[in-house]
Amino acid sequence: MPLHDGRAPALATLLLGSVLLVAGPAAAGAVYDLVVRGGRVVDPASGVDGLRDVGISGDRIAAISRSRLEGIRTIDATNRVVAPGFIDLHTHSATPLGHRYQLHDGVTTALELEAGSYPVADFATDLEDQARIHFGASVGWSSIRVETISGLRFESVLGANPRATSLRGWWAKLRGRVPQAMAAGFTRRASPRERRKMRRLLEQDLAAGALGVGVPLDYFSEATDEDELRMVFEAAARANTLLYIHLRRGVNGDPAGLREALRLARETGAAIHVCHVTHNAMRNIELFLREIREARAAGVDVTTEVLPYDAGSALISSAVFSRNWREIFAIDYGDVEWAATGMRFDEATWNEYREKFPNGQVVHHYLEPEWTRRGLVEPGVLVVSDLLPMIDEETRVAPHNGAFSRVLGRHVRERGDLDLETALAKMTSLPARRLAAFFPAFERKGRVAVGADADLTIFDPETVLDRATYGDPFQASAGIDTVIVAGRVALEDGRVVEDVHAGRRILAGGER
Repeated sequence: MPLHDGRAPALATLLLGSVLLVAGPAAAGAVYDLVVRGGRVVDPASGVDGLRDVGISGDRIAAISRSRLEGIRTIDATNRVVAPGFIDLHTHSATPLGHRYQLHDGVTTALELEAGSYPVADFATDLEDQARIHFGASVGWSSIRVETISGLRFESVLGANPRATSLRGWWAKLRGRVPQAMAAGFTRRASPRERRKMRRLLEQDLAAGALGVGVPLDYFSEATDEDELRMVFEAAARANTLLYIHLRRGVNGDPAGLREALRLARETGAAIHVCHVTHNAMRNIELFLREIREARAAGVDVTTEVLPYDAGSALISSAVFSRNWREIFAIDYGDVEWAATGMRFDEATWNEYREKFPNGQVVHHYLEPEWTRRGLVEPGVLVVSDLLPMIDEETRVAPHNGAFSRVLGRHVRERGDLDLETALAKMTSLPARRLAAFFPAFERKGRVAVGADADLTIFDPETVLDRATYGDPFQASAGIDTVIVAGRVALEDGRVVEDVHAGRRILAGGER
C-alpha cells in the first residue's frame, strides 16, 4: 500500500488542479514577468509530463501552455526538466552557507523538523531578509527538555553557546559546569512538574507557528520514560499537528522503537512522520517498511523518509554513543571518522576526543547500500538530506548537500531504481501534500500548476549528479542550471544570483 498523508486534499489544492484545466492556456496578448520556455515540465501531482512554456507573474505560476508564451524575461529550458522546487523536510542547515549549497541541489524549501527549534520565533533569525530559499522549523521538544531541566537554552540541540534562562542555568555558568548541566537534560528523568512545564511550552510554541513537534528521541533514550513521551504525543494530537520522530534505536534491526511510536500514535491519535527509516531499521528495513504499511492500513497516520547515504552523523557526545553503540550499529571504532579531518578512530583516540571535544561531529558508516535502495524505492517514502549545519568551508560536515541530485543522478539515471516522475514526487508533491494537511502554506507548493507558488527547479537529466564527498563536502551539485524561488531567479546557469534573497519564513499559519 503506498504511503500518503491519509487525508483528503485541502480545497485550495483541489482548486489548483481545476484552475489548471480551465486557465492553462495563455491569455491572449498576455506578457508575463518571467517565462520558462520549451522545457519538459514534469509535475507528479497532476501527471503532466511534456513540453510546455510556464508563465510567472509575481510569485505565482500564471500560465502553463503548449503554445509560446511571452515574458519580460525568458529562460530557455530546451532539453531540461522543469520540476516543482524540491522540498526538504529534514535539514539542520538554516545558515547562509547551507542555503547556498541546497540551492545548488534544487531545494527551494528547507525545513528543520526532526530536531526543531525553541522558541520557533528565534529560529534562524540571521536569515531574515537574507534567505535564498524558504525555511521553517518545528518546535524542538529536545530543546525544551534541556532548558526545563538545566536552565540553559539552545535554539537547537545541534547549536552551541547556550544562554541561561533560570537561576539553575546562571549557577551552572558561574561555576563553569555548563557541560554537566547540559548532560542532565540528556540523561535525567523528568519530574511530573517538569513534564507539565514542557507541555505548556510545547503548546505555546505550536500556537506561535511551529510546524509541528520535533522529537529526536534516540538522543534522549535513557532519560525519556513512557509518561513523558506520551505527553508529547498527546500535545501533538491535541494541536492537530505533525510529530516528527527519530525513533529509539536498539541493536541493529530491533523494531521496538518503531513499535513504541506506532503504538503511541494509535493510542493518542497523533499524526507522525518517522525520520530516516533506513538509519533506524538497518538490516531490518523490510520489517520496518511492512509494519509502517500495516499501521497505515489500520488507520495510523504515519509517513516516513530516506536520506540517500549509507552513513550517519552526530555529536561525539551524543547519547547514542553512551550506549553499546558498536553492537547497536554493528561497527567498530575504525568505521567512525572525525568529520573535521576524516581521521578514523581507535579506542584510545575515541575516548580522548569524547572527553576533549564533546561538540565535535563524527560520521559513522553503518548502512549497506541495498538497505538505502530498498527504503528509497518503497512507494510513498520521501527523500530528505539530513544536512548538518554548514557554518564555513573549513569545518567539514557529512556531504548531504547533494542528496536530491544524488537520487536523480545515481538512482534514476545510472541504476534505474526509480523512474523520473516517481523520484520527483518523493521530493515535491508528496512532502507538500503531507504538510498541507496541517499547514496551509504547502497547499501551493510541490506543483507546477496555475496558482501554485513559483518555486521551480530546472535541471539536465543527463548530467544531474551529486559531487560532494565525505572527504570534500563543499562541492556543488552538477546539472541543476536554474532555480526559481517565489518567482525570482535565485540560481542561474549554475551560479547563485548574489542579490536575490526571495526565501520566506514559513509558519503554521502561512508565510512571512
